[in-house]
Amino acid sequence: MKRPFSLQQRVLLASGLGLIAATYGLVRLAYGLFLPDVQRDLGLSSDSAGWISSGASVLYCLGALGGFLLAARLPRFLVLAAALVAGGGALGMAAAPDTTVFGSASVIGSAGAGLASPALVRLVAEQVPDAVQGRAQSIVNAGTGPGLVGAGVLALVLLPDWRAAWACSGVFAIAVGSVLLSASRAADGHRAGPVPRSGTPARWFAAHRGALAVALLFGAGSAVVWTYGRSVLVHAGASVVVSVSAWVALGLGGAAVVVTARWTSRLRARTLWAVTTAAVTLAVLTLGTVPQWTVLALLSCAVFGWGYTAATGALIAWTTEIDAERSSAGTSMLFVALVLGQAAGAAGAGAVVTTGGYPASFVAGSAVTAVSAAAVLFRRRVRAAGGARSSGCTPPTPRSRRGERSRCPAGP
Repeated sequence: MKRPFSLQQRVLLASGLGLIAATYGLVRLAYGLFLPDVQRDLGLSSDSAGWISSGASVLYCLGALGGFLLAARLPRFLVLAAALVAGGGALGMAAAPDTTVFGSASVIGSAGAGLASPALVRLVAEQVPDAVQGRAQSIVNAGTGPGLVGAGVLALVLLPDWRAAWACSGVFAIAVGSVLLSASRAADGHRAGPVPRSGTPARWFAAHRGALAVALLFGAGSAVVWTYGRSVLVHAGASVVVSVSAWVALGLGGAAVVVTARWTSRLRARTLWAVTTAAVTLAVLTLGTVPQWTVLALLSCAVFGWGYTAATGALIAWTTEIDAERSSAGTSMLFVALVLGQAAGAAGAGAVVTTGGYPASFVAGSAVTAVSAAAVLFRRRVRAAGGARSSGCTPPTPRSRRGERSRCPAGP
């Protein structure tokens, strides 16, 4: 039976998954995993931790904006920058003598993830056949899960030495970036150049307005888990093994996206968004209200990991359905919206934790996430009730290949 990917493409996808694992799972999102130990050693307060997470989200957005501008022309340069920025940030956190240096390194390191995503969307779009494009994008984007599992394993082996864990993460980020650069060079020329763009920028932005709104809300609601997911378990009396195992469960859930990619790639982006964000809503609510129930907490983390990772894949699919040739730019824009939401959500969650405790913060987060899920369903019902109006546009037919560009503005 013929394999869907050539050897070079498999190396490209594996190393791309590895770079996402490093920049997201091991560097950016592992912050909440090691936070209790950093707070203990450096005296970092809960509200300051929230502001560091918020600042990291802002720097991520700046990185993603750089990706927005450069991905179409210089994706391999972005890969190099992502590996160096994320790796350097992690090494800086490992060597930090105080909260100022630690916070600065954490904030800077998060930009690596913002640089990596648009570069990889572009590389995969250029070098993987159209017939398996959706599956390939899902596989690479699922790297967050293995990265979180790796961070959890490092924590189990090395804690309370969080410095050694960050050092290992930094070295891995630089190493896997080097492998990806080599793999992408070897794969050059497998596909033809991009088709000229069509449509006006104003129409392109308008087509994304619904996706931008729900991405912003989803980022704000999910931020509480990434910042305080382990802290809420520690506060509830969980041991180090249990609290770190919960983070591993979160990563395993994210990694499961690779297994479900064949199924999820058949769903329309908005359907996938509704399913995954609903799962995240339930997981956030459960983790925040009954963290003392170990089995349920572990299950909630796994569901959150799958839902969050698959939801980011839905955003990639969403912008690809709108305009496949600008999918890297659309990915940057939607991920910026998601992480801007996380910036606001992290700061807000820190304030609520300080004044109302962890349960109140998680309940608020789940409510915001629920709105991002419900908005898609509500808009669909409004459209159905209003009937279809002719607008001179031609949506894709049911038999259209996934990723084929619609001539209609799209929204939730």
